[in-house]
Formats: sequence, structure tokens, C-alpha cells
Amino acid sequence: MQKVDLILSGGTVVTMNSSFDVIHDGAVAIHGAQIVAIGESAEILAQYEADEHVSCQGQYILPGLVNAHTHVPMTLLRGLADDLRLDVWLMGYMMPTEREFVSPEFCRLGTRLACAELIRSGVTAFADMYYFEADIAAATAEAGLRGVLGQTILKFPSPDAETYEDSLAYARRFIEEWRGHPLITPAVAPHAPYSSTEELMQKSAELAREFDVPVLIHIAESKQEVEDNLNLYDMTVVPWVESVGLLKAKVLAAHCVHINTAEMHTLHNHNTTVAHCPTSNLKLASGIAPVQQMLEHDLVVGIGTDGPASNNVLDMFQEIKLAAILAKTAANDPTALPAKQALLMATRQGADALYLGDKTGSLEAGKLADVIVMDAQGVHNSPHFRRDNEAIYSEIVYAGKSTDVAHVMCNGKWLMRDRQVLTVDEAAVKREASEYARRVDVFLAAREGDILSKLLAIGGIERTESFEVQTKAVLRDETAVEKLLKHRDVQVLKLNRYRQYDTYFLFDDPEKGRVRYREDDTIDEKGLVASVRSRLTFTMPTKEKEFDSTVLLSHSRFIADADRPLRFYREYFQPTTERELQKDRRRWHIHYQGVLFYINVDRILRPELADTFIEIKTRTWSAQDADNKAQRIQEMLSILGVKSEDIIVADYLEMEGLPG
Repeated sequence: MQKVDLILSGGTVVTMNSSFDVIHDGAVAIHGAQIVAIGESAEILAQYEADEHVSCQGQYILPGLVNAHTHVPMTLLRGLADDLRLDVWLMGYMMPTEREFVSPEFCRLGTRLACAELIRSGVTAFADMYYFEADIAAATAEAGLRGVLGQTILKFPSPDAETYEDSLAYARRFIEEWRGHPLITPAVAPHAPYSSTEELMQKSAELAREFDVPVLIHIAESKQEVEDNLNLYDMTVVPWVESVGLLKAKVLAAHCVHINTAEMHTLHNHNTTVAHCPTSNLKLASGIAPVQQMLEHDLVVGIGTDGPASNNVLDMFQEIKLAAILAKTAANDPTALPAKQALLMATRQGADALYLGDKTGSLEAGKLADVIVMDAQGVHNSPHFRRDNEAIYSEIVYAGKSTDVAHVMCNGKWLMRDRQVLTVDEAAVKREASEYARRVDVFLAAREGDILSKLLAIGGIERTESFEVQTKAVLRDETAVEKLLKHRDVQVLKLNRYRQYDTYFLFDDPEKGRVRYREDDTIDEKGLVASVRSRLTFTMPTKEKEFDSTVLLSHSRFIADADRPLRFYREYFQPTTERELQKDRRRWHIHYQGVLFYINVDRILRPELADTFIEIKTRTWSAQDADNKAQRIQEMLSILGVKSEDIIVADYLEMEGLPG
């Protein structure tokens, strides 16, 4: 008899091979890291003897599940900011928190926590995209799991790199260090087209091709992503990534929620594979991926959980069942994506998606021993019918649970026996994770209570205090403006006309300040919109000083380009109330006695006010400078003939009679 290390016998062997062989009372013989033989128990036991013999009666013996897309260290951010749109969740909460906390230690701990969860749900291989991927690799190898691990590359600073060139250099070192490892396949992971440049994509593909490793990327996850890509490049996402050469590499594209038939052909022609993440796509309201059509176009599609911060679990049984059910609903066809196909996507086809199909994903002699054993006799999975050979797939997909997984083996090594994880100290990991959660809570609680900190967290702010000397008044006679502009001490530098749409975010405590979102439409000589610019301004309510009750010194204006829609800022800041103003503004840039001032003549259109208003303002840098400029403003008020009773100390929002 041939000697092997282990025989699993007496269970129902669900091979997921190309013939979909199912062997009742079957057995699997394993030696070292490989499967040696599969067959009926009597046959295997007659040919092989083993050091260890495990009875699997009343159980299924399956290939280990493959999680085709996740971000494992984000277990430490699980449940951090739920029920938000993708852009608010990602840009407003995830990335600021990651900038503050993500480190090699964070990634190792989060990976250990994730590995314990993955093992418990029968996963033996996964594809990951995150930062400090070398540390993720170390923790994954220690836990004994198989990983295709992609070093994230972004066009802006990330937790492990100031530039994308730094990320590419890190990725190169990571690949050189880990290639050839029995469990770890290093990869390159440009995050997404919207967070990349053409050069970044090209260099990522070149690096992947140089070492023959995969590229992991998010593609067409949201409708907004597709619309933005059309606006920027006049093409949808897949044609653009093809045009920059990314698809010349071995690409695993996550999500692909919003791709059309032509794009499916493009992906298929380049042998690009897809990771379908149904729970995350539903939870973030990204949509339902056209999985049935992808499969009809012969795309290789695996199933992924996405990160635990957007799912919020790494439970592949939950994901497989949802993938099958969701496809039926999307197609209005209960025969769409049957259970056998769904399980295939999480095993052999999932391994193909990770470019590991020659090594794992099915139970076949010569493949690596990535095997799980799950109970088949739970009350939730009884009784069983055997007239239909396909019924066993329904039992596993529609009734099976992660808690049914009893044993897990990867690369011929036990990772879990009788529901006891052997390679991760779960108690210690949970204690350390709780401490991280406490620190993140403190960070976010402080930020949520400080509007400026929350504004700074999303980046792009000019973080210098700006002091202004300004006055505002009712303009009784608009011809007085011409008198000022023609004055001997005045030099007119520029005139612009704007239509301004202001949305103010106000909060319970006015002392926290307020945020204004402004769209400036520049109006040309024909009265048409010539250009549009959106800006955010943070202001404090306090006034530093008054000069003769007419001129004010104000401070703390932080300005940023508003590069996201108004809806994003509304959902991110969650103001107590909102106020809107629309005005027609003529603005002159002038020198008065050689000093730069701005003259604004405003008509308030919404809510409509009968009066016309004039503002005179300038920036200042010292107390003495403020005094000098305040004196000049008072001189200009005199030239305009503005009376003291027409001076308005309040902002437009605070003017008496303006609707609240």
C-alpha cells in the first residue's frame, strides 16, 4: 500500500472538477501539500495507508472557498461608518481614518483578525488590496492561508507612500521578496481609474508584466464613476483602462457593476477576470452587477466579500447564496445562476479569477490540498433528497452556513479542527482590535465635534487664517459706484460679473463655525455662463474688531475647491439646518491709494430683497495694517455718500427680515 499523510473518508466529496464529480462515501488521500488521490472510500482505503485518518461521515468534503476580493486589514474598521454613500464613506471616513491609523502594526493585526474569520468560513485563498502589503503577506503566511496580495497604488498620498512612485517602488520590493512563496502571490493594485493617472496605470501594468504577477483593481463600481470617466475622457471605464494599456497584464477587476456588453467583450478578449461582490454593492447602493451576462460572455467571475468595512463580514457562504439569489432577481428568472454555478464561482472559477486555477479551486489529484469539511446534518439542512444529482449544490449554497465548517486545511496543513482555529490566537487578536477601536473612536469623536477638523480631514484646504477688513451697506444710488470708480485715487484693475449660488451649513452651536458651498457662475457680456467654479469656505462667527461701528475685522476663513457634489458635503457634514442665497454680483478689483480692495455690488435674488447692497473688503495681515485699511474704507464710503444708517454690520444670512 502507498503511504500518505492523511486520508479523509466517509463523506460526500464534492470535487468541483470539470466533470462536477460527486462521490458519496468518498475519500481524499493527501501527502505533503498535495492531493494524491480521490475516489470511493473503499477504493482509497484499499490503496493507501495514512498516518492520520479522519472520518467525515455525515459531512461534505469540498475544495476550500476562494474570496476573490477583499481588504483584510479593514476588519479593524468594521462598522465604523455604515449607511453612507460610497464617496462619503470612502473619502469622508475611511481614508481620513486610514491616514491617521494605518501602519505595519495595524495591517498585521487586522490581517490576523481577518484570517481567523476567513478560516472559520471555509476560505483557503483570497485576493487582497491594501497598504503595507508585505506585512499583510507575513500575517497571512503565519495563519497558513493562500493570498494573492496587491500593493495599493494611488495618485495621491497614502498611508505607506507620499507619491505613487513610492508605491510602485514598494510594490517592486514586495514582489521581489515574496514571489515564489508557496502561499503568497504578490500583485500590483492601482486602486481604481478615478484614483489613478494614465502614467500610474501604465507603470503598474509594466511592473506586473515584468514579474508576471496579477493586477488587482476596482472597475466601474458606481454609476458616478462611469459618468465622471465619460466627462474626463469621453469614454467609459473599460475602454479607458484598455487605452492606457492596463489590460495587457493579468487583471482581476473587482465589481464591474456598470459595464455593458461591449465592455464584457473587451474584458474577455484580454482574459481579464472579475470579482463579484454582491453584499458590498447592495449595501453601498452601487447597483447589481450583470453577472449572468458576464457568464454568458464567457468571462471568468469569482465571488468576493469586499472589505469588512463595507460588507461587514468575510462570510463566503453568505456571499455565495446572495450571488445566486440576486442574479435571479436581476434577471427576473429563477433559473439564472443556479446553485452549482454559484459554488463554482467560489471554488474552481474563483481560483481561475485569481490566476491560481492550476493549483487550487477543485479536488483533483495533483492539485494542492486546500480542503474544507463541513457538517451536512444540521437541523437547518435536513432532510436531503437524492433523486436529483444537482440537489447537493442547493444544500450547500442555500442551506449551508459558515458555522457548518468543521475542518479547514490549506497547502496540506490543518488551520482548523473541530471548529478550533489552530493558527491564530483569536482571544489575543480580539483584545488588540478592541484597543484600536477605542483609539479610532476618540479620533473620530473629536473630529465630529470640530467642523474645521472635519473639513480638513477630506483634504484640499488652504490652511492659513485669513483676516478681512470689510463693510456692507444698502446702496441707495447705484450711480455712486461710478463716482467712486472715477475718483482720482482709484485705479480699476478688473471687473467680473457672477451669479452666485450659496448653500450654508449651520450647526447647533454657532461657535463651531459654518460651512458655505458656493457655485460661482461667471457671466459674460452677453449674459451667458462663461465658466463655473465651486468653492467651500469655513468661517467663524466672531468679529475681531469694529472700526467706528462701520468697518469689521473678521477672521478664520479656510477655503477649498469643492471637487465633490453638494450632496456629498450635505451628507458628510450633516448640518442642523441649511440656508440658501442666490445673488447677482458685480465685482471690481481696484487700487485705492495704491492698496488692493474688492468692491461688490449685490442684488439678492433668493430670497428676493428689494435693496441693492455694496461691500468693500480687503485682506489684512496686522493690527496696524487693519487700522490703515479701515480708514481707507471709511473714505470710500464718504465718496459713495453712504449714510451711517445704511451700514449693515450683519452678514447677509443674519440680516433682519431675511427668512430663516
